[in-house]
Amino acid sequence: MTNYKNIFGKPVKFLATDPDNTEAEGQIWYNSTSGTFKSVVVGEAWSSASNMITARHAGAGAGIQTANFLAGGYSTTNTTNTEEYNGLGWETGGAIPTATRENAGAGTLTAGLIFGGNPPTSALEYDGSAWTAGGSLNTARQSLAGAGTQTAGLGFAGYDVGDSAATESYNGSTWTTLPGTLNNSRYSLAGFGIQTAALAVAGLDSPARTNVTEEWNGSIWTAGGTYPASVSGIKGAGTVSAGLAFGGASSPPTILTTTASYDGSTWTSKPNMAVAKSSSSYAGTTSAAIAGGGIQTAPGTSGSATEEFNKSVNVITGAAWSSGGNLNTGRQVTAGAGTLTAGLVMGGRVPGGSPYTRVATEEYDGSSWTNGGDMNTSRQGAAASNAGTQTAATTFGGAAPGPTLFNNHESYDGSTWTNLTVLPAARAASSGLGTASASLGFGGYAPSLTNTSVEWNGSAWTSGGNMNIARKYLRGFGTQTAGLGITGTAAPGKTTSTEEYDGSSWTSVAGVNSARDVAGAAGIQTLGLLYGGSPPGTTNATESWNGSIWFSAPSLSTARNYLAGFGIQTSAVAAGGGPASTATEEFTGETTALNLKTLTTS
Repeated sequence: MTNYKNIFGKPVKFLATDPDNTEAEGQIWYNSTSGTFKSVVVGEAWSSASNMITARHAGAGAGIQTANFLAGGYSTTNTTNTEEYNGLGWETGGAIPTATRENAGAGTLTAGLIFGGNPPTSALEYDGSAWTAGGSLNTARQSLAGAGTQTAGLGFAGYDVGDSAATESYNGSTWTTLPGTLNNSRYSLAGFGIQTAALAVAGLDSPARTNVTEEWNGSIWTAGGTYPASVSGIKGAGTVSAGLAFGGASSPPTILTTTASYDGSTWTSKPNMAVAKSSSSYAGTTSAAIAGGGIQTAPGTSGSATEEFNKSVNVITGAAWSSGGNLNTGRQVTAGAGTLTAGLVMGGRVPGGSPYTRVATEEYDGSSWTNGGDMNTSRQGAAASNAGTQTAATTFGGAAPGPTLFNNHESYDGSTWTNLTVLPAARAASSGLGTASASLGFGGYAPSLTNTSVEWNGSAWTSGGNMNIARKYLRGFGTQTAGLGITGTAAPGKTTSTEEYDGSSWTSVAGVNSARDVAGAAGIQTLGLLYGGSPPGTTNATESWNGSIWFSAPSLSTARNYLAGFGIQTSAVAAGGGPASTATEEFTGETTALNLKTLTTS
């Protein structure tokens, strides 16, 4: 008699806890704790990812889910911006020579291709850092579709003086018009595949949107399965026999979240995107696609939202900020230290309040704030040993109205602040990092912009290495021998500069994507977050650091500046901020877990 072991090759196991690895896919086991039979199944879903740096639509993209690019597009005007996605977030890439939109894309992140557009440009080839000119299409057009690679590309459909049915192939230098033309001329369609096997999906067949699918075999276009809806601005990824299409706009103009997969003959509905998108970027396969940017709410509105589609035995929960407990005293220009479940903020100011600057300290347990011991000196803009703990932290420097600069230095033991040896010179709007017994203060104004650093060894201050750029309102994290100094206000304005400290000298490394000051920050030298700040105004933008580059991360729920930040990259806190916020937000990094299913008889 056939049984489960005969079919699957494994017996039904008797387990007290569920397995935690993908080898459990398809296996059935009995969980003795819950008294249920369970298995792991493949799931399909979109999950939220990091926003693009620049909101836009109608750009050209290509690549795979974990390594792709988006070039050009329209924000408030046509743009030259290129952004690269690494599977976690977006970073700034090489700019295209001419601002343009409505291009098509093909290839990979390190061997990319864009062509066509408005205004029309020659093909542009990307090596992962810079763009170079290639050959021009024989028929100039915009809103066309692309497929293939940088040296074996395909361009089809689009809009010239009217809808186009033309198909052209690219060999890495020259475009050739092919005799095979689409049966339905159109533009603003989805296209994907390779040079000899591509798919054209939906689009605008003037004056109406269409649901027609056509398949290319290298010489002719033939009818394929009908797409579930008549849409334009649709995007897609994959191959002729395993394709995915998503988003777009229907009639009357409604931006869609619709997603469907193609098996070579039939379209099947899949889970919808969370955010409606049209004319977005796209890349990937049917099991790992990405949709970034695009129109979110109405035609002409540019968006930055990014989502990833995954077909996997794992449930992916995207990184995100969530609300935490409110501070007891709303304030800005405060300092922080500790972790998400054992954090600390101290000092700061309450504009219009009396007193203006504060001595108050508050302690965080991961859900609520309680008042701790007051500092000995009321001040704002002090630095802190942000790698310190809730029961062992220091704060130094700062200012009061006047302005009065302080050289005060205090340590906290979990209940009481104690005055320590003062700084060699008064300074404010500086940054600090390290622990209570091995901290570093750097930058700020004293009273002019400074690039100096000072080191505390638990008993005395000594001079450290000078930063390459003098600045104030900067941020930092890490240890005294492995620290990072980020952004701030330099001459003549806000900077993107990032510098690493090795215990004696500062070295310039890759800067952030967007200049800012008075932000929050958390992490260690090789893994960190920067969030909020002033660009001018306030921002909710977050960037993540992996030790070599900065890339976008999920945004704060509330834009703010002059906030306190502490924690690590995957578990950070943003507290307070301008003008006198009590809000706390907690950052949780992306997580994956097996898609467990309890088996029932129903």
